[in-house]
Amino acid sequence: MKILHTEASCGWGGQEIRILEEAGGLIRRGHEVSLACPPQARIYAEAPRYGVPVVALEIGRKNLKGVSALRRHLKAIRPDVVNTHSSTDSWLTALACTTLSQAPPIVRTRHISAAVPKNAASRWLYTGATAHIVTTGERLREALIHDNGFPAEMITSVPTGIDTQRFQPGDKQAARHALGLDANAHIIGIVATQRSWKGHIYLLEAFNNLEQSGWNLLIVGDGPMREQIEAKIAALGLTAQVTLTGQQRNPEDWLRAMDIFCLPSYANEGVPQALLQAMLTGLPIVTTPVGAITEAIADGETGLIVPPRDVPGLTAAMTRLIEDGDLAARLGGTARAVAEQRFSREALLDAMENIFQRFQSRA
Repeated sequence: MKILHTEASCGWGGQEIRILEEAGGLIRRGHEVSLACPPQARIYAEAPRYGVPVVALEIGRKNLKGVSALRRHLKAIRPDVVNTHSSTDSWLTALACTTLSQAPPIVRTRHISAAVPKNAASRWLYTGATAHIVTTGERLREALIHDNGFPAEMITSVPTGIDTQRFQPGDKQAARHALGLDANAHIIGIVATQRSWKGHIYLLEAFNNLEQSGWNLLIVGDGPMREQIEAKIAALGLTAQVTLTGQQRNPEDWLRAMDIFCLPSYANEGVPQALLQAMLTGLPIVTTPVGAITEAIADGETGLIVPPRDVPGLTAAMTRLIEDGDLAARLGGTARAVAEQRFSREALLDAMENIFQRFQSRA
């Protein structure tokens, strides 16, 4: 198949990484896959590292220039199917396809749990212009069905898949030594783009309330909240206990250095990649029931669930794992087994390949 991905976002996070991992995986299966995105987008610079051909198009905004750019590109390469990802590129692609006599079918991947507007325009985009909708979790699928009234048969949940060989438990002391961390430290960590809804501020407040001494907090990632996070660290007097690593290309090494993983998101989640990576690393996890997170984390079985924005609850959950090593080990071991079975990269590629083939054949 010839598959075109479109992405208008200039940010960098789980959504963009999933696009490149999926595209690269299908290329290795013999498909012709490429990406169209704005030239200033981070994904444009990263695509070659994943072995994904990329073309720069001015599709960062909803305007006629973007529609024209996509129309020309679609006519030039004639893909069998287009997979759109953000609102802007989905609208531009849909409008461009209405002007083509032989338009490819559109598969729209919905990565986040934010509500879709309940209006005629959005309904046309999702159920008229689009051949099929993919969500990154079953909860997201259910929301589109029950809240928006979209046909259930038009929507498939395909959680993100992770490389089970790349992410696996390892020697903590060796990982810490390689990263320049204290080999004997006790570390709580988060791997996430620094956006408000990932909950970094609440994590810092909860960490500050821990009564146990000798614990450090490792914050892996970067993003628009960095200045606020740095200010919060300073205000709480946690400079000596908190390490900000910035964006890292080897999250597996940082995860192996942690004792506990915490992701206190309060909005906009499917099944987060970092959560699945932490599960495969065998880490005990504290998180929230946001988006489709509970499809991966069952409270007391594969992690601990606390309400969003609940600082005392976060503190209590982290304290519980600190004080009960047997519980932490059991949760981490079960989490890895579940992630290996349900969230592998091959499962993701199988599902997306099947969807693309199904709708390609209807074009």
